[in-house]
Amino acid sequence: MEHTPAAGRRARMAQALRLETTSGALLLAAAAIALIWANSPWRESYADLMALRIGPEALHLDLSVAAWAADGLLAVFFFVVGVELKHEIVAGSLRNPRQAAVPVLAAIGGMALPALVYVGVVLVGNDPEALSGWAIPAATDIAFALAVLAIFGRGLPIGLRTFLLTLAVVDDLLAIIVIAVFYTSGVAILALLGALLAVAAFAVVVRTRWARWWLLIPIALVAWWLMHESGVHATIAGVLLGAVVPAKAIHGEAEPRTHAYEAAVRPWSTAIALPVFALCSAGVSVADGGGFAELAAQPVLLAVAGGLVVGKLLGVLGVTALVTRLTPLRLPDGIGIRDLVPVALLTGIGFTVSLLIAELSFDDAGRTDAAKLAVLIGSGVAAVLAAPLLRWDAKRQRSADENEDGVADAPQERIGG
Repeated sequence: MEHTPAAGRRARMAQALRLETTSGALLLAAAAIALIWANSPWRESYADLMALRIGPEALHLDLSVAAWAADGLLAVFFFVVGVELKHEIVAGSLRNPRQAAVPVLAAIGGMALPALVYVGVVLVGNDPEALSGWAIPAATDIAFALAVLAIFGRGLPIGLRTFLLTLAVVDDLLAIIVIAVFYTSGVAILALLGALLAVAAFAVVVRTRWARWWLLIPIALVAWWLMHESGVHATIAGVLLGAVVPAKAIHGEAEPRTHAYEAAVRPWSTAIALPVFALCSAGVSVADGGGFAELAAQPVLLAVAGGLVVGKLLGVLGVTALVTRLTPLRLPDGIGIRDLVPVALLTGIGFTVSLLIAELSFDDAGRTDAAKLAVLIGSGVAAVLAAPLLRWDAKRQRSADENEDGVADAPQERIGG
């Protein structure tokens, strides 16, 4: 074991990169840089860099920098999502169907209502060609949402974080299914079967005693390339690879490999994959042509922003209220409907997955830029509204039976405690 000062610094840096607040800060910084650069006197250099094509043409991988960020680097983030999903389903908050039912139903409501808001706005705005973007406001950015909760939710019950994490993980799972089903134009069956075989090989190797990164990474790259060749969005390979990692300790190991692999890959996702994707995707130019006024005239902008803020709030809060009032299902101990107003707003922080779906939804730059700008505006408004509500909620007196199940709540650990 290495115990040098350099090793200590690397360990501290890796630990910092696993923090939700670090991930949120890096994403925000990258998005800000992209916006400033894309609207500066040097905006042509930003556009040229995003359009620069690199990669081996023989493998059909001569992609633009922007495409590499969305198809390649984002697969690293989706691998982490896949690992989290696997752990939550096998050993975490999704293991008990009764406990998971409320956040799962809230996630479904939190996707359906934003989609309905979006469809309603674009139809009223007489832009039926924009209907393909219905899924843009349906996604929640786990990193950003948990970062805001960690900063402003100090003192609230830790169960609220678990509820938000469960909701966001289910949200991401549904968004992944949406991308695979609705945003895949054509499928090359042989390439898809090859990708699934590569995932199966990864699943076999990752369960062995001799699983090593230098063996797993080449298999993962083959799975990613074949998924890209198949026409299914390449990030789906990342999810599938993460989902086959064992979530229970094997071979006498002290912890499940989902924990070990998440700890190993998350710093790369936080420090490189997500910030670079944000840098490549958030650079919406409002300095050229009609600028902001032209983008604001697109019904897509109001549809996406309204879906993220209003749709998410009504969907999550409304479904949770109905479920807990009309069925025997209840929120976890220590959590009440009052806590879900800021949490519902936090789910309106779309960002990463919403930006990805915006890129997949339209063929024209006008609607795409309007959608991306709306994701940034809507996510920002949701975060700004949620922050003071979290602080206010944390200072309020809590009842002995906050979830109103007729049984006094068990003692609760606190966020930041």
